[in-house]
Amino acid sequence: MPLPFQSPPTTLCILRLSAIGDVCHTLAVVRSIQTHWPQTKITWIIGALEASLLADIPGIEFIIFDKKKGWAAFAALRHTLRGRHFDALLDMQVALRASLASLLITSPLRIGFDRARAKDMQWLFTNHRIAAQPREHALDALFGFAHVLGVREKILRWDIPVPGAAHAFAQQQLPGEQATLIISPCSSARARNWRNWSAQRYAHVVDYAVERHGMRVLLTGGPARLEREYGTQIVQMARHAPHNLIGLTNLKQLLALLQRGTVLISPDSGPAHMATCTGTPVIGLYATSNPLRTGPYLSQRWVVNKYPEALQIEGGKSVAEVSWGRRVRRPDAMDLITVDEVTQKLDELMAARQR
Repeated sequence: MPLPFQSPPTTLCILRLSAIGDVCHTLAVVRSIQTHWPQTKITWIIGALEASLLADIPGIEFIIFDKKKGWAAFAALRHTLRGRHFDALLDMQVALRASLASLLITSPLRIGFDRARAKDMQWLFTNHRIAAQPREHALDALFGFAHVLGVREKILRWDIPVPGAAHAFAQQQLPGEQATLIISPCSSARARNWRNWSAQRYAHVVDYAVERHGMRVLLTGGPARLEREYGTQIVQMARHAPHNLIGLTNLKQLLALLQRGTVLISPDSGPAHMATCTGTPVIGLYATSNPLRTGPYLSQRWVVNKYPEALQIEGGKSVAEVSWGRRVRRPDAMDLITVDEVTQKLDELMAARQR
């Protein structure tokens, strides 16, 4: 079938294994395709962790690729896909592991990123590419796959099911209707990640939210040692100890908590994009990565953006002079974000809610 499709394809295969934020972006693209072609059957090959958030969505067949199983994951995928054919493969992940997995998918159309963005030699594994768009948000980049098929309407629909047990958990943790600040303090558990703000500054924001806005504060995060240490430090430093659930929730429970939250404060991380899925605004903390590329898609007005300053300090260059995906590799870059800047965004957001 030539591109763009003049009639609905019968089957499409989506290959996007990770990460949490990226699969949230991908879901909006898939829902847009389904709205345009409701009869098209969509199969999505996805990572195991990401499947725990999305795999119960109706109307999509999910096949789990568990990278922790090594070569056994490839064997399992090969067995599952044996004898199956798709009208098109949307290879939406730039990673060698994903490209190798794509070899197990039979399709005459293998669509990948344009040559400039097809890192890790993805271009070797595809035979058609999306249009080159050098500077756009990661979600818009993924919509390039819908555009090449002939689907132009962008529908931002994130209807991720939340089980009753997760709703009950969230209601137990956050009863009533009190305004709630949720803080997901860590972008990554890696010590050299450099996207994490300081625990002491988070503690100051906790106290401000309680004293200025009468909010309750909840901490969320994963079970890694670094994240747990962050939670402990914030609780110890704050005058008003927040409710600390770091390491104590799964992704469905976190999604339910975000639904009940008033606002999330987070660095560049998966929970920031999960909050976008729930409609909860995000105060994003960005200095080492460009929020125009990876920031919370519907909350750009609330982002504290120190990325341009961090670039100048690191190499004396502007955003326009560096590659779009360039990261700042300075351990002190996030220190450019002040407590006052974050609390000002919180003030503005809370005032906007009253209008």
